[in-house]
Amino acid sequence: MSVVSNIQRILSVAPLRSRTRRARQSHFSQGRKTDINFIITRADLLAPRKEQVDRLMPLLVQILRDALGRAARSVRLGNVRCVSAKRGWWTKQVKADVWKRGGGGWMVGKVNVGKSNLFEVIFPKGRQQDVNLDQFKARARILQPNKSTPLHVAKSTEPNLLPPPRSETAYPIMPTVSSLPGTTASPIRIPFGNGKGELIDLPGLERSTIGAFIREEEQENIMMKARITPEQYTLSPGSSLLLNDLIRITPVNQDITFLAYPFTSMHAHMTRTQKANEVQEGIRAPVSSFAKEGIGGSLKSAGIFQLDTDVTKSRAGPLVRKDAVGLKPTTLPFKVLATDILIESVGWIELVAQVRRKDFPDGNESYTQAAFPAVEVFSPEGRFVASRRSLSAITGASKAANMVNVLKRMRRLKELLDVRLGPGAMVMNPEVKRIHMQFAKKIDNGHMGPRSAACTK
Repeated sequence: MSVVSNIQRILSVAPLRSRTRRARQSHFSQGRKTDINFIITRADLLAPRKEQVDRLMPLLVQILRDALGRAARSVRLGNVRCVSAKRGWWTKQVKADVWKRGGGGWMVGKVNVGKSNLFEVIFPKGRQQDVNLDQFKARARILQPNKSTPLHVAKSTEPNLLPPPRSETAYPIMPTVSSLPGTTASPIRIPFGNGKGELIDLPGLERSTIGAFIREEEQENIMMKARITPEQYTLSPGSSLLLNDLIRITPVNQDITFLAYPFTSMHAHMTRTQKANEVQEGIRAPVSSFAKEGIGGSLKSAGIFQLDTDVTKSRAGPLVRKDAVGLKPTTLPFKVLATDILIESVGWIELVAQVRRKDFPDGNESYTQAAFPAVEVFSPEGRFVASRRSLSAITGASKAANMVNVLKRMRRLKELLDVRLGPGAMVMNPEVKRIHMQFAKKIDNGHMGPRSAACTK
């Protein structure tokens, strides 16, 4: 929901590179050569480790393509970076790219997406010595026009909306970083490299936020400042999930059980759907004091969202792992579907449900959209909610939390392999004279392998 879908038209820049093999990498538009790079900030909220975020890149590119709409179907999206200014993931590469390109680097995005924090990390500080000014001055003298020939420079009549740039220093003062929206009130221009280029931090574009329905003292607590390890909530038929009495998720299917994982700092609790309806109608008082008074009557349906992302391979566990059972996901009698319910400027809730595979024949054209499990989401005025392809973020969180020490696993393995051989390996009754072993030739007898019987004669 933080993507500006028509950013290319708003900035009047050259079109993105198409998927054609001979397509040019860059274009000139209105006398300027511009390139658009998509940067996904705060990647540390998606997974606990950088390697896990890197594995999500193909899925993130596909989600970005879906968010850009029809215009992104025929273009390449190879200029996508997923960075974390807090953890330093891929910020060095972006910083080197800013220095290599030079010119004006504009940071455009919605309010409170982490632009100022990223600005401080990728700005090339202390690199004036990398530029040889004497060489530039020598070339300028060679290209200096004849003084007798008057040089006419056309003055631009367009108003300049940018403030004058700051005086260049090795380590300038960076923009203010805050979790509250609207910290950057006006454009900030900071040059670097003795005129090689400048980085411009623009104020965030306006976005809808659920903060208008939250008490002022709780405004700062709705933002995710660090990655959250969510709890699992089971949505059975007749129950609903409430988040601070502002967001309500109710299953549509009455024969399917849903699992919910809230990746948000909002307090979540389970309740019966009947009670949730009474809170929404104002008959029953809300549980939390997070929202403003009288907000319950403004809750409206934001729509019905289907779980249409197949996550069977990541959720089936040892059934599909090659080092375990090794089955193919297509041979399992069930499918695991998921989706992410987005709450703008707050976080997301991952929803997972298991359905029978026979309800989904092979081929997407063989079944209708009604076969997918779905939930209905209620929010203030029916806004601030959307959905995306599921990132399966809970699988990475559970693996990191449940990882067992390697030495502990090796000790347990040694105990299992420590089988005694020779005399004394088995202690039996002295009356036993021999052991008779029977082997089943077919599985029809109910077992395979040896079956022993102790004999006393």
